[in-house]
Amino acid sequence: MALVVHGLPNCDTCRKARAWLDRFGVAHQFIDYRAVPTPAATLQDWARRLGGWEKLVNKSGPTWRNLLPQRKHPASDPEWLLLLREYPALIRRPLVVRDDGGVSTGFSAAEFKRWFGQGGAISAPDP
Repeated sequence: MALVVHGLPNCDTCRKARAWLDRFGVAHQFIDYRAVPTPAATLQDWARRLGGWEKLVNKSGPTWRNLLPQRKHPASDPEWLLLLREYPALIRRPLVVRDDGGVSTGFSAAEFKRWFGQGGAISAPDP
């Protein structure tokens, strides 16, 4: 199975995404960010694939809002990595790694339908 969903088990959006996948028979593996820390190289790869750290980090949640002001402006990859190691809940969720190598964050039924169809067949996203 190549489809992997990363997130937090109690996150409502993660639950919705997993329920959609289950409903339409899309086999997937779920990985809890907190229980299984994401390696630094993987975090860097995700950030690169998504278009930068800003696209990987959730700045609208309470974890970000409760950070000290000086922590909210990482200036380098090592600083971003340290922040995400300390606060894995900052990673946007769910983060989906598809078998075609694509990485996406969040849940949209329309997007999932485009990628996976409603019968579980995985189709490549449009370029």
